[in-house]
Order: sequence, then C-alpha cells, then structure tokens
Amino acid sequence: MNTDRKIAIIAGTLFIVATTASLLGSGLTGSMLDAPDYLSRVSSNGNRVMVGALLSFFAAATSSSIAISLYPVLKKHNEGLALGAVGFRLIEGVFYIVGAMCLLSLFTVSQQSVNAGGQDVSTFQTIGDLLLTMSDLAGFVFGVIAFCLGAWMYYFVFYQSKLIPRWLSVWGIIALVLLLVAVLITLFDGEPYSVSGNLVFLALPIALQEMVLAVWLIAKGFKPSAIAAGSGKAGVK
Repeated sequence: MNTDRKIAIIAGTLFIVATTASLLGSGLTGSMLDAPDYLSRVSSNGNRVMVGALLSFFAAATSSSIAISLYPVLKKHNEGLALGAVGFRLIEGVFYIVGAMCLLSLFTVSQQSVNAGGQDVSTFQTIGDLLLTMSDLAGFVFGVIAFCLGAWMYYFVFYQSKLIPRWLSVWGIIALVLLLVAVLITLFDGEPYSVSGNLVFLALPIALQEMVLAVWLIAKGFKPSAIAAGSGKAGVK
C-alpha cells in the first residue's frame, strides 16, 4: 500500500470519527442545555456533561487532524490553500475546545447554584447564561465558520485536481454554503442549529457528504491520474 492510499484511508477514518464524536457530544448535552432549568439538570447529570465535554475535545483533535492528514497530497496541487485549510481547521479545533471548557465551567456553576440552596440564584443564572452563550458562539458559530473556510479550501483543491469525483466536491461546496447560512441565522437571529435546533436540516447535507466522502476515500482513495499530475507539478517546482 503506497503513501497516498494510506493518507486517503486515514483521512476517511478521521472524517467518520470526528463527525461521530461531535454528534454524540451534542446529543448527550443538547437536551439539558436547552431546558429552562438547565443549571439543575447539568448538576444532576455530571457524568453526561463530562463525557460530552471529552467527546468535544476528541472531536476538536480529530477535526483539526483531517486537514493535516490531507496536506501532503493537497500541497502538490495548491500549497497555499492546503496550508490555509490546516490553519482554519486548527482554529476550528481551538473554538471547540473553548466550548468544551465553557461546558465544564457550567457544570461547576450548576453545582454551586444547587449547594447555595436558593441564595444568589440570579447571580448563578447570569453566570450560567454567559457560559452557555460563550459555548454556543464558540461551538456553533465561530468554530463552524472556521470549519467552513478550511473545508472550502480543500474542496476547491479537490475540484481543481480531480483527486475525488467532481460531483462529490461540488456537493461539499454547496453543503458548506447551506451550513454557513445556518451559522449566520444563528449569529443574527439567535436561532441555534444544534442537534436540538430548528435549523439542523441545513447542517445535514455536509454531514452526509462527509460520510460519503469518508467511505469513498477508504474504499477507493484518490484518483491515480490526479496523484500523478500532482507529483509532476511538484517535480517541476
């Protein structure tokens, strides 16, 4: 098995792992955080919160690793965009980590709120609302914007180079536009598109596309003629 084939398998596996970890993490905590009494629910479901935060950390690491794993192949076709994809997906990972830290901090605040026995409820509620807002902005707005920019860069290289079928690249680019629309609605109207949100359907196309891409990379890898063309360009440089 050559290096490019191994890279395709690794990248495909990372796509699946990152998406699975992200969905599981959001699924574990989403219903609690959307409830009016989220502080008491978070306090009484500490294990779920911890597991959700750990899954968010894991999703951050694997998401950033996708562009890193693709870089050796993509740089042969467009080094600038390949490097940009790595940069933005690393930024994405940082925002996901910030969101996870806010979630862990929210658990601490919820415990203090319960232990206070009804005293200073408004203070704990204000702190909790602030942490929840920061978590949403980091995980569902700025982190996703960074993802859209980074993913657009490697999908554009995929489209130009024909490393994967162009219909798959076009699907990814269109799906990213839909996801960005969901983010902008979230940012300006405050309507979350998370797993429990009403705008989740705008995020489904890219989630499905990434799973199809992952299977394609694992089963078929990159197009040999595109790999040869990229190697030729690298050789000329």
